[in-house]
Amino acid sequence: MIKLGVLGAGGRMGRRIIELALNDKEFDVTLALENKGSTLSGKNIDKVKVSTNPDGIFLVDVVIDFTLPEASMDNLKYMLQYKKPLVLATTGFKDEEVNKIKEATNTIPIVFAPNMSIGVNLLFDLAGDIAKRLGPAYDIEIVEAHHKAKKDAPSGTAKRLGQVIANATGRNITIHAIRAGDIIGDHTIFYVGNGERIEIKHQAHSRDVFAIGALRAAKWIVNKPAGLYSMQDVLKG
Repeated sequence: MIKLGVLGAGGRMGRRIIELALNDKEFDVTLALENKGSTLSGKNIDKVKVSTNPDGIFLVDVVIDFTLPEASMDNLKYMLQYKKPLVLATTGFKDEEVNKIKEATNTIPIVFAPNMSIGVNLLFDLAGDIAKRLGPAYDIEIVEAHHKAKKDAPSGTAKRLGQVIANATGRNITIHAIRAGDIIGDHTIFYVGNGERIEIKHQAHSRDVFAIGALRAAKWIVNKPAGLYSMQDVLKG
């Protein structure tokens, strides 16, 4: 059984990951971590007691981090100290923070992805190939929409889609961000030519898609050597 640590346990994603993991016979949720001073300290989330002591990372086999960039960077120090595999699903990192994460992969294995959804990661594979086949006669733009509480804009997923298409075509891709209501996550790529257009859209109907992907990544990475991995690596098995 895999001993799992969930960082950001009190958040919407953290709670759902814990709930799904408790119903998965391959996982034992050993650590539910929240930030120091959290009002959840010592309370239970689905029968798992919340801790604010990051040294508890020592007890687990793998960690899923769905927090904020500042918290993730603090957590990374403990991941390195105890040499634990990490599924890093936090978004909104600065360039210097991304560099520190990449440096950490010399010591520990990390699945680092802007989106844990299986469908979105399939879209990453398709987006550049479609753009390349259509050629320069087609304009390409991306529109993404999320709930109004999301802090980073554009989303990490939209940035990755833009980069994938840019790598395939050598073009800069414009991204439009919408923050409204309780939208979980929509991403649409517009390929527009004279007389026709193609729209490829991914909609997250539930946050479960992110939790399910993160748990799949946790199972995959637990015995992997140090290195930087993507969800594409996870999906290849």
